[in-house]
Amino acid sequence: MPLLLTEPDVRAVLPTDDLIAAMETVLERFSAGRAHQPLRTVVQAGGRGFYGVMPAYLDSPAALGTKLVSVYHGNAARGLPSHLATIVLHDPETGELQAIMDGRYITEARTAAVSAASTRHLARADARVLAIIGSGVQGLSHGQALPLVRRFDEIRIAGRDPARAAALANTLADARVPGAISAASSIREAVNGADVIVLVTASVEPVLRREWVKDGAHICAVGACRPNQREMDTALVKDARLFVDSREGALAEAGDIVMPIREGAFDASHIAAELGDVFGGRAEGRRNDAEITIFKSLGMAVEDVAAARLVFERASARGIGRGVIV
Repeated sequence: MPLLLTEPDVRAVLPTDDLIAAMETVLERFSAGRAHQPLRTVVQAGGRGFYGVMPAYLDSPAALGTKLVSVYHGNAARGLPSHLATIVLHDPETGELQAIMDGRYITEARTAAVSAASTRHLARADARVLAIIGSGVQGLSHGQALPLVRRFDEIRIAGRDPARAAALANTLADARVPGAISAASSIREAVNGADVIVLVTASVEPVLRREWVKDGAHICAVGACRPNQREMDTALVKDARLFVDSREGALAEAGDIVMPIREGAFDASHIAAELGDVFGGRAEGRRNDAEITIFKSLGMAVEDVAAARLVFERASARGIGRGVIV
């Protein structure tokens, strides 16, 4: 009988430390050709949002599943998250349905875990100042995950709404995230001198400019996930050493890359490597302390399925969830 797992069930068995390690493993295997996924299918939903279908298969540890995800940025007015998702997990040997689980938290947590993994491998070892641009759920998850891989003395939050930025700073402080945590009055102020910058906004236009970013910074660019959206200006992406989760996905969907290519600023060879090749030692990461590095994150089905498999195994072992008849 398939297992039904709610968001509290998922949270109970998915600590961030373990998820960071799982994401490093699955990305390495994806780039080595041992995890398979097509480009996600995305349909517009009446002009209000979009709906994506993301299947994947992993050969070791074996897993098969699909995430169904909707993105409606107007949901805040309804008191709902902008990203909602469900993951269905199947037995990779037979195709039998194993579990249906909430994917909203998995999406939130695995995205931050991959950013943390990129920071572990690409940020300077002496990184001490973190700037988070965006005050939603991804701002929170990144604020909790990245201090697990670097010891930040200072964390600055900025966003369109100063009250929300201040609230996020207070939430991180209440959660005892180490470091001095504050809300900045502007994005430029937040990123001034920052060693690691996280972009988790809903903006479709650049919010980060090259002249604001110090040499040696590492950037986790998460928020723009469509070819007509971007969070960084062309000059910044052109000057940086650029890493992606999937070359195929980035060249089809990442506006931060697609639009500068269309402008003629650079071509596809500007992508230095997939992150998984860095993890696997097949590609060089940061080359010196002055280099700006960017990880352009789109999120991948293999990440969701790997996380779902981990949740299913742990929930089954602990008797969490309930069986359902389908």
